[in-house]
Amino acid sequence: MEKISAVFFALFVFSSALVFAGPGGGDHSHEPTAPISEAQALKTAGDVVANNVKKGKLDPSWEAVKPANIIQKTFKNEPEWVITFNNEQVEDKDKQTLYVFLSLSGHYLGANFTGN
Repeated sequence: MEKISAVFFALFVFSSALVFAGPGGGDHSHEPTAPISEAQALKTAGDVVANNVKKGKLDPSWEAVKPANIIQKTFKNEPEWVITFNNEQVEDKDKQTLYVFLSLSGHYLGANFTGN
């Protein structure tokens, strides 16, 4: 009887792991996703800037700033969207240009004032 119980327990454990696995691997999937358009990249970058203003990471003056430029640039052999915002209201000249980096599929990768 113990062997039968152990077998059913093992089947239960393995079957429940399969239920939670699901197709596609969720957010950790390494399957390529379709690239987003330039317009979608601009909107996403604008959302990133707005979220950073809300979190207090950027001065509120950044919220009104529209993207100045968008290009695709390759870093570590991976192409990325680089969206540039210019804010002349910021006194520190080194902090007037903000670069937002997105993967071609639209995932936020980072932002900085250097462009690197």
